[in-house]
Amino acid sequence: MFAALFAVGCSDKIYIVRHAEKATASAGNMMSSDVPLSEAGVARAALLRDLLRNKGIQSIYSTNTLRTRSTALPLSEALNVPIRLYHPRDTLQQLVALVRSSKGSVLLVGHSNTVDDLVNTIAGKNLVPADLPETVYDRMFILSKKKSGMHFQQKTFGKVYQ
Repeated sequence: MFAALFAVGCSDKIYIVRHAEKATASAGNMMSSDVPLSEAGVARAALLRDLLRNKGIQSIYSTNTLRTRSTALPLSEALNVPIRLYHPRDTLQQLVALVRSSKGSVLLVGHSNTVDDLVNTIAGKNLVPADLPETVYDRMFILSKKKSGMHFQQKTFGKVYQ
């Protein structure tokens, strides 16, 4: 657990989100699992930019899928901070090491089945008990190191689109 807490020591806050809403399969992308964001997803990505623009984000990490990169892109462009890619099959310790080496606050964009693992590994305890439901896109998890230990917040952002 000490290693996980130390990993956060160099970062102010770590914001962890799932990618925004993805488009449904269509004739053009039916064969691809790497679908773009839907119109609602594009709106949520812009809202994420607006929410985090003044939070001291100096590093942005995303998997190499169109929907995760597109979720991070508006903030990346607004701050002129490049998106650093990580592979979801990398060990979580490798990603924690990347976060450890980051200065300032960090944004991590993942998937419904990885966000809980990211939060729990960085925090060093089970804070998010399971994968996010497939229909949930509005959760933001915030980790920050305080004198009393790891501080955890879960927020929602944006409208729920159905």
